[in-house]
Amino acid sequence: MDALPPSLQSTHNPIALFSPSLGGGGAEKVLLNLANGLLALHGAVDVVLAQATGQYMARIPGEARLVDLGARRTLTSIWSLARYMRERRPRAIVCFQDHASIVALWARYLARTRVPIVATVHNSWSRFLSDGSAKTRLFARCARHAYTRVESVVAVSERTADDLAASLNLSRELVRVIYNPVVGPELFARSKDVVEHLWFEPNSPPVILGIGRLTRAKDFPTLLLAFALVRRQMPCRLMILGEGEDRPTLTTLASSTGFAEDIAFPGFVENPYKYLAHSSLFVLSSLWEGLPTVLIEALALAVPVVSTDCESGPREILMGGLYGKLVNPGDPIALAEAMRETLLQKRTSVDCVQRFQQDRVTEQYRSLVDEISNSSSLPVSQ
Repeated sequence: MDALPPSLQSTHNPIALFSPSLGGGGAEKVLLNLANGLLALHGAVDVVLAQATGQYMARIPGEARLVDLGARRTLTSIWSLARYMRERRPRAIVCFQDHASIVALWARYLARTRVPIVATVHNSWSRFLSDGSAKTRLFARCARHAYTRVESVVAVSERTADDLAASLNLSRELVRVIYNPVVGPELFARSKDVVEHLWFEPNSPPVILGIGRLTRAKDFPTLLLAFALVRRQMPCRLMILGEGEDRPTLTTLASSTGFAEDIAFPGFVENPYKYLAHSSLFVLSSLWEGLPTVLIEALALAVPVVSTDCESGPREILMGGLYGKLVNPGDPIALAEAMRETLLQKRTSVDCVQRFQQDRVTEQYRSLVDEISNSSSLPVSQ
């Protein structure tokens, strides 16, 4: 990254949102929702990317400034990020992904600035540490070092905060919880788009929907096996939106169920909300999560849900099962029974997503930025 162009040399210090890229994941979606909210409240937002790539690039708000650090990896963006901090002097930098927070701290050392850093934690650290590798342990030490030196550590759920503190031996008081800004005008507007798929025509069998990267964490094999059990008892279809390395395994398993014609893998779709709004049931089959955004989106759109009671988030979102059935992870029989029972129930609307309203959460982030940016205790170099 060369010297910042004049368009970035504003006197109004922005709030910076820093991410490795804008791939199609939950944390990246949160970044975009927060950007929209902060633009309305604060007026100046920079979306800072180590590499300006990913499925969500087209969804960057037009009023936000995109800063492409032009790095091949997040780690190699340190010098460019340091230059950005010196020249743009953001009011604060909110980091998405653990390695982004580490890199931001190192960049601040190099820049010798007072830019406050907010580290956001979206996933289960205990699950990450379970492989026990030397590389993982080294990364954990770097993360702990960063989290004890940034101005604020934000976890996306109470369980995620508890897990982070226990896993990295941090004081629980160091970690505050701010839910993700999931529910906003864009969700409802995009949910009204027409779904051009035969399965959603009137009088068609109910469509069960799964959404997420096709990876081990989402445990779509259990969902496929559970669907086959339900399909033997009643007409229905299963659609899984997302892309990932497990696609070949999942398509092979789908064929082996005997119901391949009732299972679809459309891949990554730019607007999943229109599919979600027209589905009969949303199922989260994950082995672990941080705070599953799509589960909140389903509730906001009044779509019935079934979820695994995984670490962490679903139990917190569903208030212990009050707003959707919870089953043990990796149990296709229990999942199938919960799916069948929910499909047979009368569809009702529930209002349980106020905690995740975009304007409410954005105000919490702005208050946090006000708090840490007004502090005069931060030294230039630590």
